[in-house]
Amino acid sequence: MKKIKVNIKDVGKRIDIYITENTEYSRSNVQRLINKEKIIVNGKIPKISYKIQENDEINIKEEKPKDIELEAQDIPLDILYEDTDIIIVNKEKGMVVHPANGNLDGTLVNAIMSICKESLSGIGGEIRPGIVHRLDKDTSGVIVVAKNDKAHINMSEQIKKHEVEKTYIALVRGFVKENEATINMPIGRSTKDRKKMAVNQKGKNAITHFKVIERYGDYTLLEVKIETGRTHQIRVHLAEIGYPVIGDEVYSNGKNKWDIKGQCLHAKSLKFKHPINGKEMFIEAPLPEYLKKVIIELKKDNKKVYNGK
Repeated sequence: MKKIKVNIKDVGKRIDIYITENTEYSRSNVQRLINKEKIIVNGKIPKISYKIQENDEINIKEEKPKDIELEAQDIPLDILYEDTDIIIVNKEKGMVVHPANGNLDGTLVNAIMSICKESLSGIGGEIRPGIVHRLDKDTSGVIVVAKNDKAHINMSEQIKKHEVEKTYIALVRGFVKENEATINMPIGRSTKDRKKMAVNQKGKNAITHFKVIERYGDYTLLEVKIETGRTHQIRVHLAEIGYPVIGDEVYSNGKNKWDIKGQCLHAKSLKFKHPINGKEMFIEAPLPEYLKKVIIELKKDNKKVYNGK
């Protein structure tokens, strides 16, 4: 049981915000604990909107990490970096990051469990141990996994504060005229299809920066950086401005002359501070072979290649 006594300077703050600022818990975790009646204020169960008062006594019933019952599987991984605190993988296209309903094996988590054994952060819960951030199934590239809770908490905070620089490579349909631009459009759940995301004025703030690497007639290769990490952000934003990612079957028809299934989107690099020693880290993953081949073919078909300079 963790106990917190409220100071007068914090009176009036929402309880979820106050606990987040004064413990290792994320705001979403605090809200989840309140909903599960694991947080008690002066002997009573508060609402998430409760504003704390002077001398409130807050008790948090800490949850013991569940035993991970998933199967560790010997699945080959392209490991870019590993130490006692984190492991960084170049995830291949088609691999799911963590198990979900009806998909409990063959994921990155199953593979990581085989490599790390017992040394994975339990913060992600039973089916997402160590997972700090996600990549869509058909997005390849750099992903960080935390081996312990301290590393997990620090990495989560860096991401939350937009201190992690994420760079992607995207091949899109269309001749992008601007050499570089910023897309600032809120993203939320689609009102037409709840399984999809969409630009939605009631959604959350989402900012995407892109610049042209090369243009190949009716196709453009982009370098993309995101300030925020909304679900499907790059795919939604680029489709919204008329340049859908090649192969994306959700935000365009997905049809392409190479018969590529799933979006041509690659998480090229991550720049961040090591969650334990604070060292500046820059990890880069090479382009997947299928995308290299497509680019070579595009260059052959378009003798004059326009770069973004």
